[in-house]
Amino acid sequence: MRVDAGLSKLLGLSRTAVATLTEAGDVLVDGRPAGKSDRLVAGSWLEVLLPAPERPTVVAAVPVEGMVVLHEDDDIVVVDKPVGVAVHPSPGWTGPTVVGGLAAAGVRIATSGAAERQGVVHRLDAGTTGVMVVAKSEHAYSVLKRAFKERTVTKCYHALVQGHPDPTRGTIDAPIDRHPKHDYKFAVVAGGKPSVTHYEVTEAFRSASLLDVRLETGRTHQIRVHFAALRHPCVGDLTYGADPVLARRLGISRQWLHARTLGFAHPADGRWVEFTSEYPHDLQHALDLLREEY
Repeated sequence: MRVDAGLSKLLGLSRTAVATLTEAGDVLVDGRPAGKSDRLVAGSWLEVLLPAPERPTVVAAVPVEGMVVLHEDDDIVVVDKPVGVAVHPSPGWTGPTVVGGLAAAGVRIATSGAAERQGVVHRLDAGTTGVMVVAKSEHAYSVLKRAFKERTVTKCYHALVQGHPDPTRGTIDAPIDRHPKHDYKFAVVAGGKPSVTHYEVTEAFRSASLLDVRLETGRTHQIRVHFAALRHPCVGDLTYGADPVLARRLGISRQWLHARTLGFAHPADGRWVEFTSEYPHDLQHALDLLREEY
């Protein structure tokens, strides 16, 4: 493997961080400085001088406008996440977060997990709206983490994509990993993590199609990457090649992607529960404009 890809997997660092280490001469292979694109060969002696650990990110208890609690009990809290809200703090993110909003509302969540994402068992992109669950008890955290890992959770998204996917119902089975050239993006990459997306067209318009999407796996940007690879990017998703003219016409300034329904066995007693989120105004408005075209 390349040095940047191999060290990223070995040490859990981003490729950008590995590139910084190699540029500083802090990665040695058999005693010689290695470049990020050099190859790692079995039997070589690898030395890495790691940077000082980052200071832990502090979760600020800040109210989140528009975030609605759909359900809360002793074990879980289910929220309807608005656009422009990250799930938890991360380096470089200065906006609102779900965990910060819950803290401001006095909701105590599980302490399992890294300090900045305690209680978090799955995530949505900041630009993706919809339903998600956070664990309040340690037992719920363990049960839900296992459920997501074992794929026993039902995750239904609605996506408005450009054009008309053919066939109108199908499965995309294509591995995903970091984009080879852009660290902030992901792509279908040979040797990436297995990624499976099921979809069905529920409504077709002149320039776009509304899809019901079921995720079998939960990779970062999975829906966005898979449909961009099919040349049917989510409307408004300029990062992955969407048409900016169509986005402006529909008044969309982010990807048209919504976590519609989330279903899972309740960690307290195993009963099946499902929660649904309605479309926010910007997504509904775009659909209304498309329907008026006919």
